[in-house]
Amino acid sequence: MLQLLGVNRVVIYKTSNSPETQRILDYYTHKGLVEVIPWPMTRFLHVSRSWLPQYDPGDIHYFGQIPALNDCLYRYMYQSRYIALQDVDELILPQSANSWLELLPQLEKHYGRDRCYMFKNFVFPTTVARPPPSPDNLTLCCPSWKFVPGQNILHHLYHEPNSKIHWNNFKIIVNPRAAVTLTVHGVLNPGNLCAWVDRSIARMYHTRAATKPKLTPDKLVYDGRLLSYSRLLIPAVNTVLTESGLLPQDD
Repeated sequence: MLQLLGVNRVVIYKTSNSPETQRILDYYTHKGLVEVIPWPMTRFLHVSRSWLPQYDPGDIHYFGQIPALNDCLYRYMYQSRYIALQDVDELILPQSANSWLELLPQLEKHYGRDRCYMFKNFVFPTTVARPPPSPDNLTLCCPSWKFVPGQNILHHLYHEPNSKIHWNNFKIIVNPRAAVTLTVHGVLNPGNLCAWVDRSIARMYHTRAATKPKLTPDKLVYDGRLLSYSRLLIPAVNTVLTESGLLPQDD
């Protein structure tokens, strides 16, 4: 999906992973897209596995996430025009443009060049897998994917109603030369550097466990933007899963 958005380098800070995930990392590393940075914090420190110390105290916060973000900032500061800081279950999707290569000129025009762009987070609960409301938009695909660990993002098209923005429900694309220190969700002391991106231009799709589990499915909001990528995404994923050995060759 990131390749469809025009990303030419993905950096993974790796603490640990399953054998299946390692196959995918090896596949994309060989292709030249992924660079894996070993992040063996647990060898040296008691690493917290929670974002709040009362849930899991440790010597360093949440797998060393903040040091990893700042390492990325300075490691690629003079190699990349912009860097996006997001988790693997998040996607920053343009709403009218089809890729980040088309989106970034829009952002520069609307908010200024070489800045930090903040994208509002929309949670798509993995507990809800409803079809689109219109049969014309129905995408049935990939029964063999059910044998592969992970989530099929094309099955989760309904997001929780978005309440007012909090400090921790956004991610950013930033000019790395304009920032000094990063936090988990943005730039420390951003001043006039950062701008909120209007949701009609781009927003963040976060496919994860529900943050409002008491909401019934009828209270969720349909968003079929991901389906516009399905024609290219489905065969691309099938190719990767087959060539990496996670699907049989004849599927």
